Amino acid sequence: MQDGRPIKSFRDLEVYQNTYQAMLSVMGEVVPKLPDSERYDLKDQLSRSCKSTPRLIAEGYAKRHQKAGFQKYLDDAMSECNETIVSLEQCRDLYKVSKDLITELVDVYDKSGRQLYNLGKAWDKFKRRIT
Repeated sequence: MQDGRPIKSFRDLEVYQNTYQAMLSVMGEVVPKLPDSERYDLKDQLSRSCKSTPRLIAEGYAKRHQKAGFQKYLDDAMSECNETIVSLEQCRDLYKVSKDLITELVDVYDKSGRQLYNLGKAWDKFKRRIT
């Protein structure tokens, strides 16, 4: 359960909700500010990493009955969070994208990485409470 509510879907996971909303911000407010010269590098990489985090959480949730399978997806999602953080910091430092916006998004991805780690450690407890 999260906040007293049962987890019935990956959409009920706070980490999914947060990374999905952060992805919308990255795609709407950061990627469009990058120069065309970054089309096949930073723009592409940032787009892929921010989109893949909530996707991996959703895919992993489908394998939640397999500890190793679920853990692999959580580990991959943590990796994508870290990659997104580095890309966001590059946007800030190379292209002067809003420092406040980048700080806010980095905080979301940093927290999400910790949540994914803790979810992996505690999943057996969560699994027993799923309805």
